[in-house]
Amino acid sequence: MSSDQDHLKETDTEARFEFKKEEKSAFETEKGLTEETVRLISEDKDEPEWMLERRLRALEQFQEMPMPTDWPGQPDLSEVDIDEIVPYIRPDIETRGGAEDWEDLPEEIQDTFDKLGIPEAEKNALSGVGAQYESEIVYQNMQERWEEKGVIFCDMDKAVQEHEDLVKEHFMTKCVPPSDNKFAALHGAVWSGGSFVYVPEDTTVNMPVQAYFRMNSEGMGQFEHTLIIAEENSEVHYIEGCSAPKYSAFNLHSGGVEVFVGENAHVQYSTVQNWSKNTYNLNTKRAICEADGTMEWVSGSMGSKATMLYPSTILKGPGATDNHITIAMAGEGQDIDTGAKVYHNAPNTNSTIESKSIAKDGGRTNYRGLVHMADGAKGSKTNVECDALMFDNQSTSDTMPYMEIQENDVDVAHEATVGKIGDEDVFYLQSRGLDDDDAKQMIVAGFIEPITEELPIEYAVELNRLIELEMEGSLG
Repeated sequence: MSSDQDHLKETDTEARFEFKKEEKSAFETEKGLTEETVRLISEDKDEPEWMLERRLRALEQFQEMPMPTDWPGQPDLSEVDIDEIVPYIRPDIETRGGAEDWEDLPEEIQDTFDKLGIPEAEKNALSGVGAQYESEIVYQNMQERWEEKGVIFCDMDKAVQEHEDLVKEHFMTKCVPPSDNKFAALHGAVWSGGSFVYVPEDTTVNMPVQAYFRMNSEGMGQFEHTLIIAEENSEVHYIEGCSAPKYSAFNLHSGGVEVFVGENAHVQYSTVQNWSKNTYNLNTKRAICEADGTMEWVSGSMGSKATMLYPSTILKGPGATDNHITIAMAGEGQDIDTGAKVYHNAPNTNSTIESKSIAKDGGRTNYRGLVHMADGAKGSKTNVECDALMFDNQSTSDTMPYMEIQENDVDVAHEATVGKIGDEDVFYLQSRGLDDDDAKQMIVAGFIEPITEELPIEYAVELNRLIELEMEGSLG
């Protein structure tokens, strides 16, 4: 990486995310969603017949389902017109399924991910790296020492071809079926790219695995699918980053994530998403956790025009544990609707949900969550904590928790707080030599510390930089 790029990586976060490249593609579908489009995507990927059949079934379900419009206080989705979205763009590169050597990528794609810090992150702190540009994984690499232990980290298209039995068993069957919601069905019909992670029994991957998803083209949809399978007594930390530059036309991101946590396994899924303010971020993410397994979700969401994101976990076996830590930030014209869902379907299961939100310049944040205690989930415990920080009287923050309790022998707690940045706090910090902006940024940094301390240092730093940019109103 050149010294100029080093400087950009370290100091100019706005430039790193807001730059855009001239669009080059080898193949792309027409706008809209038809059976012909779905068949073209499957044909271009040379998929087996069973995957095409699943796509077509998902398409039928998508066409039958209405748009979600009846949720209290939900973001306005009236601008989301699938007929105006290009669902599939394959970048103009020779290597399908991702290059193994970074230097094999075209210069413009190298430059894009260099600016985002991907090669640097791979060298410094990661077990494996995947990079998706538009609809395709363009780079994938896994350190040899993990491959030797049977760990698999590849793009989903390659997994369909080379690990067919595993994918066929787990892909949108038990965890996120297309029937779950309209956007899950959309995803099932036109998904492309994404990551496949398989960790064998008794294997601990003690360095994070990373994937980065970049939308570069105007008016496109990105539908990557992530499938993580952690067998009994295994452990892995998967990190994803997402970004898109700003265009005049809206973009749609509708990814899917499925995580299978085996007995006594531990999976942490961390994501930092910085979409532009013309992007609708509508994902479906879910984990199934077996006995004594632990699932952790750590996520930061900002930048988009509207986000509806509620990672969910089904605690299937006794002793299973789920922890959610989330932060959302909304500025002018933004509606960030996030939360978590936990289903306690076995005895002695435990969950915690910690949600932090920040609203400024008339933006809106909302926590929307569900905790379900099934009949027979004796001895289970959950604690939900929602904290909102407001910058002004024009911004709004709502809390919409929903508790379904079908078992008496459980412990359920929920608390929510809303506060404004106090003049006294700012004055105190100013008396210690900080100006107004730095004082407010320090208060926010302290507010989100429970989230940043769960991230690797380079991601914690990045999240703080993005928060600073949002506070300055300089993105989008």
